Amino acid sequence: MKPDKEFPIRRVIDEDGQLVGDRSGVTDDELKEFYRWLVTLRTLDQRAWNLQRQGRIGTYPPFSGQEATQVGVVAALDRMDWICGSYRDWAALAYAGVPLYYPLLNSMGHPVSGNIPDSVQALPVQVVIAAQILHAVGLAWSAKLQGQDRVAVTFFGDGATSQGDFHEALNLASVMKAPVIFVAQNNQWAISVPISRQMNSQTIAQRSLAYNIEGVRVDGNDIIAVFQTLKEVAARVRAGKGPALVEAVTYRLGAHTTADDPTRYRPSDEEARLSHGEPVARLKRYLLGAGILGEEDFQRIDDEAKATVDEAVKTAESYPKSASETVFDHVYQDLTEPLKQQRAAFRQRVAEGGGQRG
Repeated sequence: MKPDKEFPIRRVIDEDGQLVGDRSGVTDDELKEFYRWLVTLRTLDQRAWNLQRQGRIGTYPPFSGQEATQVGVVAALDRMDWICGSYRDWAALAYAGVPLYYPLLNSMGHPVSGNIPDSVQALPVQVVIAAQILHAVGLAWSAKLQGQDRVAVTFFGDGATSQGDFHEALNLASVMKAPVIFVAQNNQWAISVPISRQMNSQTIAQRSLAYNIEGVRVDGNDIIAVFQTLKEVAARVRAGKGPALVEAVTYRLGAHTTADDPTRYRPSDEEARLSHGEPVARLKRYLLGAGILGEEDFQRIDDEAKATVDEAVKTAESYPKSASETVFDHVYQDLTEPLKQQRAAFRQRVAEGGGQRG
């Protein structure tokens, strides 16, 4: 098999922002909105990194470099479609309508970050690698059984494709023809392990062949290509053609998390080479070259993004603290007897001055 021929990477604008494909179906206004979101999310991500270094939030998983994949996918969905993401998919959730201060609260350990607004059809972010892939299949299968016109989309990294959950999910979805779209964000590194060492397949997309489902590769740094591809894929999945696996080829610009140091394992020349086509700079080059936006527009968008993120930080840091005993909440609908006893003991300890709020 020749992956480049059977699973070519779809692209509309190249690393330099030059139009190399068909841009039909995407308006100038949509591109402006995409750019505004990409800049806002990048600003949030960089600010979160700084906040962690200042000791104002806990461990944080940056998503810089993967914004185009997440925004482009969600933009192609219907409002009632399900979104199942991992700890690195806050860009997708924010674009779907989750408040921008949620990622910050999440890294502060605040339980409210798991309380997804009713207006957003999404599950809380999943920390267990690949577990959300199974959840998406369950939601999609349920929608099919109930005759609902909904698809489920799940995001995961290249490392997650080596988990058993990934293969179990694709197999079940294929057998049941569940309306689910699997979006693999191939950012080249599973923490410190390059993709060449954690799988022997030349592409992630070709794994679709084993499960007899559609497989597609797209340039994950090209938001136009991502948006167009997901529109097409979602239409086929929604029409009952079965699930699909989309490999978005992208690059993780920074560390795996704030606890990671990529300079210890990632070649500097690789970072310089692959970061050139990152999504924010790429779209900016295209918008400028096409005369859709000018330098004054870019400055205004930068300023607005900074103000928006400043407000999100202010909201997160002033958010009411939660009681420590909330650790017993939101796990079971009805608390088990052992947990009830543990909660009672915890409350007693707090009353005696041995507990705290945080």
